[in-house]
Amino acid sequence: MESAIDQAPAESQESSTPKPVNFNFHGKAGEFFKIWVVNVVLSILTLGIYSAWAKVRTNRYFYSLTELDGHRFSYLAKPLQILKGRIIAVVLFGGFYALNIFAPVAGLFASLAFLFIMPFLICASIRFNMRMTSYRNVRFDFKGKAWDAAVNFILLPFASVFTLYLLMPWVMKRIDKFIVDNTRYGNKAFNADTSAGTYYMATFATIGLSIGLLIFLGVIFALFGTSMDLKNLEGEQGASAMFTIVMMGFYLIFFTFVQALYKSIVRNYLFDNTELEAVATFGSTFQFGSLAWLQITNILALICTLGLAFPWTKVRKANYTVDRTQVNIQENIDPIIDSIIEESSAIGDEVANVFDVDVALT
Repeated sequence: MESAIDQAPAESQESSTPKPVNFNFHGKAGEFFKIWVVNVVLSILTLGIYSAWAKVRTNRYFYSLTELDGHRFSYLAKPLQILKGRIIAVVLFGGFYALNIFAPVAGLFASLAFLFIMPFLICASIRFNMRMTSYRNVRFDFKGKAWDAAVNFILLPFASVFTLYLLMPWVMKRIDKFIVDNTRYGNKAFNADTSAGTYYMATFATIGLSIGLLIFLGVIFALFGTSMDLKNLEGEQGASAMFTIVMMGFYLIFFTFVQALYKSIVRNYLFDNTELEAVATFGSTFQFGSLAWLQITNILALICTLGLAFPWTKVRKANYTVDRTQVNIQENIDPIIDSIIEESSAIGDEVANVFDVDVALT
């Protein structure tokens, strides 16, 4: 079938330039809190069975309230699909755990077998999540192969051990590119034009930050050590517990700062260098300081409310992500979308779900 975009004059296609479009999230913490409470209660009462329905309700809420250029996203999965995948996952991991306890030799062989099926599970999970996501009635898709997943997720990380992990930034670049380059929107492919340089820069930056934080913490504890008898402190249960809590707090802050720095650098670089063929380019403006503040305050809110602030933290994180993501769409996107819709409905929307399973436990 000849699409409208094929009929358009070449001059108009060449002159088309990307234009920024609005990307908004309309979710509210109060609304999601009601959904979350029901999900938690019913999941407990049904011994986890309702968690599949809970995941669908949660994803549909967040997808349907995420708006791009006046159109909302859709989550298409059905609870029974999620439940089927979780039953498979529980059986696999439960059997693996039992073998390691009661038959260690058999567990060793099971571990080797798991390495062989892991690439398939990775691709199946990503493919499921993509195909269950649609925008303007067009589904996303994932074309990654199990062998390529094995190379990127298993073989190369293992090989990096022999380079004292100096290879890992390059491996992380390959993993991101593998996922992006194999993702589709209708019949259009995403493409990430990235190099390993920024990944190495992000790695060295996080190492530098880690060293700086460790030195800072060392100075703090040295100052406290000169003003108190640590031996007596350890002998008092209350003081020892407080010391443990303080240490855990410092660990959370340390991990949050390091993770926020790496994520802000890599995400911005990846988005800035990714495009959707003849459809859109992307941008990201994550900032180290604001991201670290978001994550730390979310953790504190969860601790202080014993987890009841989870809906607020999830909505807050979604707002942050959407507000700092830019999408620039080609002016001729409408005829492209119309063509994709026709192909999708004619060739097989139903076939897209066959053999798809969600293997994730969360």
